[in-house]
Amino acid sequence: MVFDHIGFNVTDFPKAKEFLVKALKPLDMAITAEADGWAMIGRKGEGQLWFGSFGGSPGPIHIAFAAKTREQVRQFYAAAIAAGGQDNGAPGLRPHYHANYYGAFVIGPDGHNVEAVCHAAEA
Repeated sequence: MVFDHIGFNVTDFPKAKEFLVKALKPLDMAITAEADGWAMIGRKGEGQLWFGSFGGSPGPIHIAFAAKTREQVRQFYAAAIAAGGQDNGAPGLRPHYHANYYGAFVIGPDGHNVEAVCHAAEA
């Protein structure tokens, strides 16, 4: 699996949710996680599509690459910063997603939020 999730802002969350649920149901996809103003849709154990309404116009996308280890997340972050990326969240746990969510975020040259994430516990 290359992608862990891809995310983007929508102007009308309820309308976008209704559309995506109906459109993706024939592909055996459904909401896999949801909170106030955002949701993830896909198949359990596969890459997910994240969408939400966070104010403002839709803009840059968020793309998260799947890392096998936390060390890969740290290496991604160091390489991305060295390549000119801007820090948007140093490597670390994000327990508000789940207990083992370990990610790092950088803003790429076109303003997109690029992440590497590992869901495994520390080895």
